[in-house]
Amino acid sequence: MEDVADNDARERPIATSERSGVLYPDRLARYAASWTAPDPAVSAVVDQYWHVSWALDETEQLDQPIIDFPAVTLTVEDGAVPAPLVVTGVHGRAWRRTIRGQGHVFAIRLRPAGLSVLSDLIPARVADATVPLTGKFDSRLQRLMQTVSVIADPAERTKSADQAIRAALVERAPTSAGLLANRVLDEMRDRIHHRTGPALAERFACSERTIQRACIGTLGHGPKWLSRRIRLQEVALALVARPTDDLSVIAADLGYTDQSHLARDFRSATGLVPDAYRRTASNLAARTKPGTATME
Repeated sequence: MEDVADNDARERPIATSERSGVLYPDRLARYAASWTAPDPAVSAVVDQYWHVSWALDETEQLDQPIIDFPAVTLTVEDGAVPAPLVVTGVHGRAWRRTIRGQGHVFAIRLRPAGLSVLSDLIPARVADATVPLTGKFDSRLQRLMQTVSVIADPAERTKSADQAIRAALVERAPTSAGLLANRVLDEMRDRIHHRTGPALAERFACSERTIQRACIGTLGHGPKWLSRRIRLQEVALALVARPTDDLSVIAADLGYTDQSHLARDFRSATGLVPDAYRRTASNLAARTKPGTATME
């Protein structure tokens, strides 16, 4: 009973009012999507677990654009999916996944330090890609994910993943650069609504070059790019959550020089003009009905 209670406390639905990566968050009303917090013992490696399930009519499919948090994600997938085990790298722009039929996904969203603990991959091997995970691609990571995949229940998968990752940490500890990148990304996430604060180098008592190397070595991008990606997630959320706010107000709140700067940044990353995105999101929200389908 304690394990059940513990999992219930760690799991919560993905809300439309948070940065989930889904560009049309009102679709989450249809989705059976939840976050689960990792065991604190693996928190240097795992940012979040999440799981989703869907059951669409034969004639329906969802083209889901995603501007995800800068992280490598590992998934166990069943049903109408690309592969049973998948690695998704950090994408430079928003990317899309087409959802059809029925399926389930259990995901492990890694922290920057996580990839080198669990695998022999470097970020460039999975950058801008969703790759089937095979033994040839990375045998160490495949063995871990196969251990997780043999259990169907998401709550039990979470416990299995915690256990497997604790064992991996005994074999290979996070690097100092990985742990620094963890702290840098946490700082960027916490600062999203703050315009002032100490420089990262001052905050972490190291050189800018050290931070640059840590971020590129773990996520494939420097700190300025990572900060921009997190801010763009917030832009996407604000455009939908604040439909009557002028674009200039949102731009000022999120630290852009002006609304043109925000619009250029958003269009460059998503291919969408902010006003057009707002209209489409509003139309989709009006047509959304409860059901079961999602993708983070």
